[in-house]
Amino acid sequence: MAFKANITIDQGTSFSTVLELTNEADIAIDTSIYTARAYLRKHYLSTSYIEFATDFTSNLLTLSLTPDQTANVDYGKYVFDVELVDSSSNTVVRILEGIALITPEATR
Repeated sequence: MAFKANITIDQGTSFSTVLELTNEADIAIDTSIYTARAYLRKHYLSTSYIEFATDFTSNLLTLSLTPDQTANVDYGKYVFDVELVDSSSNTVVRILEGIALITPEATR
């Protein structure tokens, strides 16, 4: 079961957040076997999406969006999730999901 969290993204700015990946015993997860994918969509059935850049450093996963990406998203509520993919076993685990609030930009 994925953790639930809501995030706020300011339209037209850089966005970055870091997730610490640990198991139930609070031990760091070995991320060397995983790739990550994370998407932002207006609603769950949307065919269009914005893909977060993902980067592992040890058991830390950084999700980020560029100012161009956030500038091209209309303000409002969106959904997002983050999945870890183990290609050797063809296993996908959703680790985080929630609502992303895009706040409007006045300075353009």
